[in-house]
Formats: sequence, C-alpha cells, structure tokens
Amino acid sequence: MEGIDEVKVNAWFAAHVREASTPLSFSLISGGKSNLTFRATDAAGKAFVLRRPPLGHVLESAHDMGREFRIISALADTGVPVARAYGLCEDKAINGSNFYVMSCVDGTVLHDAAAAGTMTPAERASFGKDVMAVLVRLHTIDPADIGLGDLGRREAYLDRQLKRWTTQWEATKTHPEPAMETCLRLLGERKPAQVGSAIVHGDFRPGNFMHRDGRVAAVFDWELCTLGDPLADVGYLLNSWTQPEEVPEMTSAAPPTSIGGFPTREEMSRLYAEGTGRDLSH
Repeated sequence: MEGIDEVKVNAWFAAHVREASTPLSFSLISGGKSNLTFRATDAAGKAFVLRRPPLGHVLESAHDMGREFRIISALADTGVPVARAYGLCEDKAINGSNFYVMSCVDGTVLHDAAAAGTMTPAERASFGKDVMAVLVRLHTIDPADIGLGDLGRREAYLDRQLKRWTTQWEATKTHPEPAMETCLRLLGERKPAQVGSAIVHGDFRPGNFMHRDGRVAAVFDWELCTLGDPLADVGYLLNSWTQPEEVPEMTSAAPPTSIGGFPTREEMSRLYAEGTGRDLSH
C-alpha cells in the first residue's frame, strides 16, 4: 500500500494502540494533494483510521499531524463530535512522515447529492439543525479551558486570511485577471471588524461531516483549525449550503444540500444567532 510501510506501522500499532489486534490491512479512503486517509482493519475486523501528509515533498506547517491530533484530543469531551484519538507517531523512520490514528466513525459523509439522497427528509431537517448546534458548541468553548489557548493568534484573523490569499494569488497567477483584482479589493474594503474570537474549524462544510440517524456523528479535517473570527466559519458554511433553486441541473454529484429538505440559510443563520448571541445581519 503506497503511503504505508505495513511492517513498521503494524509494529507501531502493536506497541501503541492496545485496542488493535495485529496484523492490520490497509486501504486508502481518500487522498491527493491534501492529507491521506487510510482505513486500517485489524485481525479482529475492527477498523481504525490513519492520517498522514500527502506523498512527496510537502510543507510541514500545512500538514501538521501533531496539530490535528492535539485538536481532536482536546475536543473529545466538549460535545463537538470528533473521532477518538488513539495515538500520534512523530518518528518519521516508521512511515516516512508523522501520522496519527483515530477511531473509524460509521455513517455517511455528505460529499454530494448522492450521499444526501440516502437520508430521509426528516433526517435532512434534523441533521441541518444539528450541524448548526455543533458549530454553536464549537464557538462557545473557551479555548483555554481545553488546552487550546495557544493554538493561534486570536486577533486580526481576516487580515491574515486576506494577506495569505493575496500572496498566493500573486505567486500563482499567469495573466492579468481584473475580476480577481476587483474581488480582492472589495474583500479588503468590506472586511468587517472582528468581534471576539473562538476556535475556528476553517473548512466547516457538508463534505467534512459524517451523518448518522439525523445527527452529526463526527466532524473531520481539522488541519486548518486555529483561533480567530467565528463568523468566518459561519460564512463559509452558508456559502457551501447550496439551495435547490441554485442548481440548474441536478446530478448525483451536485452539492448535498441542493436536493432539498435541509434547513434554509435563513433558518441556519437564525439558529446560530440564537445559540451564540452574535449578530449575523451582515
């Protein structure tokens, strides 16, 4: 299995994950330019999940396994649904890079309309409400209370984001693109003042949620998590919360919420405002 040194990783499991019965077999769940996610099935049929950086040369700060492991470990007893963290390996001699192991959560990841189509209308409605309840819980945690007070700078979150996006755009553009320059200018001019700070997931969208029985069974992909403006998470979620009238032609690969039955953006915004007391008028 590319990306897994099966002999050494099996030995590491035997020494560090007492819940696992070696030998384990491995299969790729997802991967590419982002972190690779493997299913590890032990001799008793129990499944675990192993996360590691993508293959080849990568920027370590962008694929920090220790950071992800620390975050899901800290969130374990907060009411924010995350996979159970079993262990972190920082010895690159084992598998060529750092990796961590977490529990395998059963359910359906809402990647697209086909996945959402397995849900009943009642499940879609309750799931949408639970998504916002989870975000409210995340944003009302005091980071210091769970050992994440030093996870990142609390202030100037949007300034840092805009600076990063602009730098990335300048470094990668191949020709003038007036619409992008206009977009960057407007983002700078209309950037709201940050009011408070919270733990920000950074990629809070349906494709990172596991559904089971009308609830969020787990939130995944914490690699962009930091401290900052919580409304950035809200805006990002609402932007990805596609409504049926916004999709001209429905396909199985259409956005999951576009099939209908989920709470509207207005309903989701109301739930968040009521749960946190934050103003979403803009």
